[in-house]
Amino acid sequence: GEIGNSPRSYQPTSVFQASYIQSLPRHQRLRFISTRSTLPAAVVVSSRRRLFEYCDMADESILSVFVFFVSRLLLMLLSVSYLKGEKESPAAPTSYDEAMEALSSLITKRSRGNNSNKGNQFDLLFHYLKILELEDALDDLKIVHVAGTKGKGSTCTFTESILRNCGFRTGLFTSPHLIDVRERFRLDGVDISQEKFLAYFWWCFNRLKVILVGLFSLQKDLKFTGLVHMRTTCFTLILYHIHAAEFGRYGQERTTEDVPMPPLFRFLTLLAFKIFSAEQVDVAILEVGLGGRFDATNVVQKPVVCGIASLGYDHIEILGDTLGKIAGEKAGILKRGIPAFTVQQPEEAMCVLEDKASNLNVDLQVVPPLDVNLLNGQKLGLEGEHQYVNAGLAIALSFTWLKRTGHLELANQDHTDSLPEQFIKGLTAASFQGRAQIVPDQYVDSEKDGDLVFYLDGAHSPESMEICAKWFSGAVKGEHQSDKAKPQVSSSTHQLKKNIMQVSINVHPFNQCALHESKLLSEILLATLKSSSSLAFMQILLFNCMTVRDPELLLPQLMKTCASQDVYFKKALFAPNMSVYHKVGTHALPSAVPEADLSWQLTLQRVWDNTMQKDKGREAKQVNHVAEEMKDDTGKGGGSLESSSVVFPSLPLAIKWLRDTVRQNQSVRLQVLVTGSLHLVGDVLKLIRK
Repeated sequence: GEIGNSPRSYQPTSVFQASYIQSLPRHQRLRFISTRSTLPAAVVVSSRRRLFEYCDMADESILSVFVFFVSRLLLMLLSVSYLKGEKESPAAPTSYDEAMEALSSLITKRSRGNNSNKGNQFDLLFHYLKILELEDALDDLKIVHVAGTKGKGSTCTFTESILRNCGFRTGLFTSPHLIDVRERFRLDGVDISQEKFLAYFWWCFNRLKVILVGLFSLQKDLKFTGLVHMRTTCFTLILYHIHAAEFGRYGQERTTEDVPMPPLFRFLTLLAFKIFSAEQVDVAILEVGLGGRFDATNVVQKPVVCGIASLGYDHIEILGDTLGKIAGEKAGILKRGIPAFTVQQPEEAMCVLEDKASNLNVDLQVVPPLDVNLLNGQKLGLEGEHQYVNAGLAIALSFTWLKRTGHLELANQDHTDSLPEQFIKGLTAASFQGRAQIVPDQYVDSEKDGDLVFYLDGAHSPESMEICAKWFSGAVKGEHQSDKAKPQVSSSTHQLKKNIMQVSINVHPFNQCALHESKLLSEILLATLKSSSSLAFMQILLFNCMTVRDPELLLPQLMKTCASQDVYFKKALFAPNMSVYHKVGTHALPSAVPEADLSWQLTLQRVWDNTMQKDKGREAKQVNHVAEEMKDDTGKGGGSLESSSVVFPSLPLAIKWLRDTVRQNQSVRLQVLVTGSLHLVGDVLKLIRK
């Protein structure tokens, strides 16, 4: 046949007549086993792969040998084609933006909240592992696997920090990322470097692309020659044994490409396996992306230990509308005979977990929250009372991992009354962006530090919203207390004090009347000083969530919980996210504000206003305030502080309004809770960090 510059350009001609093979009588079955491949590693799925078996041939001594050599010839032709194409093809792009463009091409859905994680062709993951030669590497990784509705990411973070402080090289895979996709892959507690990311990314991406393009092209070529219908030929056996037909069916489901590449999260999971195996980590901690049973991380068959964090209602359109159904999906990560731990769960969920564990002969243990006294007076690295639940689970996972991997010097210590110093250091040094995180705005121009502070938490379920509200309320009340203990002194305050001192100095000590008057004046000025130096703390809500969420469950829960702690929002801001759902990387942020569809934000505003009105015992009023050019002194967008809510056409305009408000009201300190979406949290971090 003709050989072009790439696998796709190969067009086989008539190697032998199909009609002749079809006319042969069925005589006996022979098995041919390939002992040495002629294809390069990037084309052959694995060495010593059986390519032809159970062929029906007429003459064992002649025809079978003929078919064997013809098939080997085909493989050699493909090999030469691949090598020539690889040699003449341009060098792989190395810029980070080009990698992000390639990564974005793997996004199969154009909106978040789709139901693509219902087990769609889950078995393809095992084929991808074969292509990337990661089967043995995955078995060699010593993995901690954690699922859950809320707290699974924090549990993984605590576990990684503990084991790293015990002296092990760690790999941590979490999702989603907030700013940079490299956040998902942490080596020894640090995001993977851009150089390493690009090297591993292109290795995996190009390898999958070349093989899958080649297989898909081969399938089309064989269909063109009519040989694909001949189940007794070596050509169809090639398709069967490396599952090209299965890959082809998957590729045909794609509307923009014919190449059956894995979707985004599955690819990132495979990339994590490649990174952790190549970097030779001692332990890999994997956070489930969504659910458990059909999550890409569940391709792991031999974890060291499994954990299930707190369960609740989330992704019900995918996982089910009851806690029992959700628990069943989460329990899908449990493996036969592998120890597992969970935290206290609702009864419905716990019954399902225990039943699943019993069927798999899994010793499922319920661990209590961490006793604060075990920290020896120190604080957890992650904020919030709920983190003691996650820390307790992380401790159990870490001890079990140490024990099952043979590190008995730490595993045999009794941790009921005390914790090893390495554990305490790991728990107190843990950090996780976007979860109960406090970040002052680094761009606001004001006389005092901390005039605009953002409280970031990606809560997006009713249960996590309640936890977020409790954390925020406690944090702002603590800030108020600490602020009262510190004198608030500005430049004008210093000048006023100088004037008071000057009045007292200029009064003659023997002029008692004047002295008395000066003291009285000083007292009045000091009272004025004390009054003018006090700050007004105002709580602002900046909120957005995906359309698959129910704001009727989220916003009232948030407002009610904060009110129970005597914390009330002065104003609620609603704005669409900056990042777009079908792009990954810095190019995901539009340089200009497009004409946004604000219908969802207006819906969120109505829910908020109705909740506010109901809370006040009055009928709700339908108010749709869309931010426009300001006519007062607060600048562009947002209106005055008197209105209870406003919709902004973009997130940057909402941030600008907050900054303008602080600049023009020096006696106001804004405490902004950003919640409802981790993607919103990430977008805000992009805007407020230098």
